[in-house]
Amino acid sequence: MKALQAAPSLVEQVHQSILADIAGGHLRPGARIIQEQLAQQLGISRQPVQQALTLLRKEGVLIDAPGRGLQVAPLDLDHVRQMYDVRAVVEGLAFRKAAETNAAKAAVMGPALIRAGRKAVADRSFRDMITADKAFHDVIYALSGNPLVAPSMQTHWTQTQRVMGEVLMRDDKPRDIWDQHEALLAAVVAGDGESAERLARQHILDAADFMIRSLQTESTAGSLHAKAVAPGVHL
Repeated sequence: MKALQAAPSLVEQVHQSILADIAGGHLRPGARIIQEQLAQQLGISRQPVQQALTLLRKEGVLIDAPGRGLQVAPLDLDHVRQMYDVRAVVEGLAFRKAAETNAAKAAVMGPALIRAGRKAVADRSFRDMITADKAFHDVIYALSGNPLVAPSMQTHWTQTQRVMGEVLMRDDKPRDIWDQHEALLAAVVAGDGESAERLARQHILDAADFMIRSLQTESTAGSLHAKAVAPGVHL
């Protein structure tokens, strides 16, 4: 039987909508999340909103608010660093395997992804920048041929989108990471697994250094509280 391509569920759509508002700065750390108000704004019942909020809490994006309800969690810079350390290893594996097994497919699929990323930067669309970045990496995960890569990275991408949003809002001239992406794609297309892995790890670690420096500046100013995180949640 042919596999069915399911559309995103309502819960997934609500989850992504809330996350986009947080990444885009519309919901700042400490902002209260009112379930009934969200349901009314989105024109849907409370149940999918409640499920999406529960998922975001498990992912560490939301925490319990004083008294009752939920609020947007502050970023924990130690966990951001740890998250990127894990990403560097898994991304390295994904790029190596993509180069070794699917170089031809990468040559066909990659250029459009690079163009979309460069357009997002030129348009100064933060949401499109984040979407294009995720799309590029998602394709590499698929081309790696390892079905465990994408699910392993999904939780990290929830937090990565938020970190990227925070940094993009503070960066007058967003880094054009698409030069790095183009070099990564070239290594994959050439079938050079060793170079692809090395470049991928460096790409992620460089991104971590840049983002943490940017967030530390804001943290010093008192807008981010680096040590607050939901108990038991690994970002």
